[in-house]
Amino acid sequence: MATTLHCDIVSAEDSIFSGPVELLVASASEGDIGVCHGHAPLLTSLKPGPIRVKKEGGEEEIYYINSGFLEIQPHAVTVLADAALRAGDMDETRALEAKKQAQQVLSQAGEMDYSKAAIQLAEAAAQLRTLQAIRKNAGK
Repeated sequence: MATTLHCDIVSAEDSIFSGPVELLVASASEGDIGVCHGHAPLLTSLKPGPIRVKKEGGEEEIYYINSGFLEIQPHAVTVLADAALRAGDMDETRALEAKKQAQQVLSQAGEMDYSKAAIQLAEAAAQLRTLQAIRKNAGK
């Protein structure tokens, strides 16, 4: 049996996950980070994208966050997200449409609209990456 640590993934609206995990993988500000029992304490910002959790016993779950923070303590890891979605709550059609709209706005945007459209494009692309990771994980 692998050593675990307690994990909480929470958004401003809801607690998405709480329980023991063997591994958590997230897109931190400086690159992807993997967290397991015994990791050094750390506080870092997170980029939009998937959060992969390997639960006790080996089952994997994937969540999407649009941004937030990751706090690592010796026996616990916490993801504080602005918004987070469970795999079943994600809509690929809506993400593709958001990406298309953001690209269209970017192509004709003024300076004020550009930043907002760039953020929307990054979030839509991150949702699509998360959906791809979920499909890949389901194919195992």
